[in-house]
Parts: sequence; structure tokens; C-alpha cells
Amino acid sequence: MGAGHDHGHAHGVRGGGTASAAYRGRLRVALAITVFVTVVQIVGGVLADSLALVADAAHMATDALGLGMALLAIHFANRPPSDRRTFGYARAEILAALANCLLLLGVGGYILFEAIERFVTPAGTDGGLAVLFGVIGLVANMVSLTLLMRGQKESLNVRGAFLEVAADALGSLTVIVSALVILATGWQAADPIASLVIGLMIVPRTVRLLRETLDVLLEAAPKDVDIAEVRAHILALDGVEDVHDLHAWTITSGMPVLSAHVVVSGEVLSAIGHEKMLHELQGCLGDHFDVEHCTFQLEPGGHAEHEARLCH
Repeated sequence: MGAGHDHGHAHGVRGGGTASAAYRGRLRVALAITVFVTVVQIVGGVLADSLALVADAAHMATDALGLGMALLAIHFANRPPSDRRTFGYARAEILAALANCLLLLGVGGYILFEAIERFVTPAGTDGGLAVLFGVIGLVANMVSLTLLMRGQKESLNVRGAFLEVAADALGSLTVIVSALVILATGWQAADPIASLVIGLMIVPRTVRLLRETLDVLLEAAPKDVDIAEVRAHILALDGVEDVHDLHAWTITSGMPVLSAHVVVSGEVLSAIGHEKMLHELQGCLGDHFDVEHCTFQLEPGGHAEHEARLCH
């Protein structure tokens, strides 16, 4: 770089891979459980003539596909960077989360449509079989939730899988309740009502995950990084006169990054040097904000106007 410019990197991109990588084995187990329960519930739904069971099975089939995509995304996301893709394929995880959202919205809409059809054309549901297969689904989903509980706090990719399994568990519980109502009262409308509940449980969680995913794709500031506060911390350092072109965004879950042009007085730079100034900036952000990768450009006063003329 020329005089007055320098770059600093705090820690670099995480060497151990993305946040989801640590939960690859658990995702595989959850996938195996989900595929097994999907098959079991399809069989149970056909035998018991239960739309609620079929709806839960359809949701679980989508979950299986989502878990498979999550695992595939982790594989690509942890491939090493290249000259062309300097952050590697880390965004693959976010794209997988987006695909999961779209699938979940589609499944939720299908379940709601079929439930309404059942009100028009009622069917006779075998409550005993529906209870049996609902319990199998609930137990399996609880195992998967336990496996993914910790990872969903660290990765959007794992959180998408966790929310899908959570909705499945609630769906299985709804199937059990509706089947018990049918056994106790013979009221067949309990089955399509349970299907409506399952569909309505899917949509709000999916919308929340979709919003978080789009924030990452649109490069919004990480939710735990207040840009105004970051600016204030930088300006509070001795010798810093201004900060501009301040940006913070997220590459993928667990990989926030930040860049800024920092205007520093010539006297301070001459006294402490560029390296000391960069250490102070990195320490300032590292102590107060969870930012994985920082890049700073140090500039003398008036340099921003020079850059503006060059851009024209």
C-alpha cells in the first residue's frame, strides 16, 4: 500500500471451518432418524387414513431433504478459499437455509389446502393406528431435537434443521391429540383440524428464519453489532479524527466481518506507527464486539477527498 494506507486482520477467517461443521455428525444422525420416521408415518397415514399423519410425513420428507442439503452445504462451505472465491463456499450454508425456507413454505401451503379439502370430503380415520404412529414420530423427533439443540444457537443452517424437526415434534404431538379425540368421541373433524394446526405452526417459524437468511444475503449488519457503537469506539481512540466507509456484514453463520477507513492524525501515526495503531483498533473491536475478521485502511486527513476525485 502507499503511504498512509495499511490493513489489519483480527484473527483471520476461522480455521476450523464454519459454525455448522462441528455438528455434521449430529446432522447425519438426525437425517437417518427423519428418513426412517417419514417412511413409518407414510405407511401409518395410509393404513389409518389420517391426513394429519400424511401431512406430518410430508413435512418430515421435506425435512429430510433439508437436512441433506444442510450437510451438502457444510461440505461445500468448508472447502478452502481460492483466488476466485476468496471466502470459499461459505455462503452455501445460507443458500441451503434459504432453500429450506422455500420448501417449508410450500409444504405448509400444501397441508393447509389438503386440510380444507378434508372438511369438504370427510374421511374415516383409525384413531388407534394414528396414535401409535404419532408416538413413534414424537419420540424420534425428540431425539433429533436433543442432537441439534446446541448447534441451532450457532448456525443458521443448523437452526433451519432444528426448526424443521421442532415443527415435526409439534406435528406429531398434534397427531396424537387428534387421534385420541377421535378414539374418545368419534369426531372425525379432529384430523383435518390437526392438519391445519401443523400447517400454521410451520409458517411463522419459517418466516422468521427467512428474514434472518435474507439479512445475511443482503449483507445487513450482524444483529449483535451496533454500527453507531462501533463508530463511537473507533473515534474514541487517541489520534483518530474520522471514520468512513464503515461496513459490517456476515459471510455465513459464525463469520462476521468488518471493514473501515480510519482517518488518523499524522502526528499520532509518526509517534506510534501504523502497526501500533492497527493493534489498538483491533483490540478496541475485539474487546467489545464479536467480529471474526476486521480490515482497516489508515488514512491521513484529506485523503477521503482524494479518493472521491479518483472515483470520478
